[in-house]
Amino acid sequence: MQTSASSLHNLFLGKNLSYAPPYTLSRTLDFIPAMASSSLGLQRLSVQCGVGFRPCIDIHKGKVKQIVGSTLRDSKEADTSLVTNFESDKSAAEYAKLYRDDGLVGGHVIMLGADPLSIAAATEALHAYPGGLQVGGGIKTENALSYIEDGASHVIVTSYVFNNGQMDLERLKELSSLVGRKRLVLDLSCRKKEGEYVIVTDRWQKFSDVHLNEKVLNFLAEYADEFLVHGVDVEGKKLGIDEELVALLGKYSPIPVTYAGGVTVMADLEKIKVAGMGRVDVTVGSALDIFGGNLAYKDVVAWHALQDSVAV
Repeated sequence: MQTSASSLHNLFLGKNLSYAPPYTLSRTLDFIPAMASSSLGLQRLSVQCGVGFRPCIDIHKGKVKQIVGSTLRDSKEADTSLVTNFESDKSAAEYAKLYRDDGLVGGHVIMLGADPLSIAAATEALHAYPGGLQVGGGIKTENALSYIEDGASHVIVTSYVFNNGQMDLERLKELSSLVGRKRLVLDLSCRKKEGEYVIVTDRWQKFSDVHLNEKVLNFLAEYADEFLVHGVDVEGKKLGIDEELVALLGKYSPIPVTYAGGVTVMADLEKIKVAGMGRVDVTVGSALDIFGGNLAYKDVVAWHALQDSVAV
């Protein structure tokens, strides 16, 4: 069954869309039992978040890179249009250990093309920080549990449930049931089209027919633990954040949500805090000095620690 945005209202009949966010504006780190399967015997680090920093590890052909996401193409196409901001000589596992040692929870490992080298690098990162990282890129029912078994706290999915430009509700239900709602993150990365935010899939090249709005966020929250949203129009370009998108997420997301895209200076973190009403976490990529940028990673970690200290 595939469901388009234009017909989603039929799914909302009988549902209460005005419930309050089921999480507090505080951040706690605690070990809780794995939700996917008691037989896995795993634990994961859980975050209830107000606002804070979520680190990232983007992997392309086995290497940690920072790429302008909107320039990615299918692997069968030439890479001539690919814009790479940074390629690291450090492994994905080394970044995972850095985040582990700094106590950063809920970061994401994204495979920009699920080739064998990228899968191996992502798996090494998960082994280096079991329970502390989420993983995305080529996730589907056939492989989702294997990443949980390898140490991922969550699996992140977009294209698999937004199939051929439409929401595939059966796939969403199946995946959520398989790994458990508390193990699933939906990547709702979007671009503006005719004045509205529209979810994009297939390496952000294809517009779906699902608009990012209050009803869609409330509906999808029934199947996922968190949302991850890249502002694709500004992602990787270090042009500043998409404050309008952050405000939409802060106002309407009923579950924890992380925004990525355009952060360049420390002031952008405060802008996200204000625009998102203290309810939107932030990922920083190309701007960080650990990825070749000018923004000091240690300063962002210190800002994150300050949010913890003032949380109520």
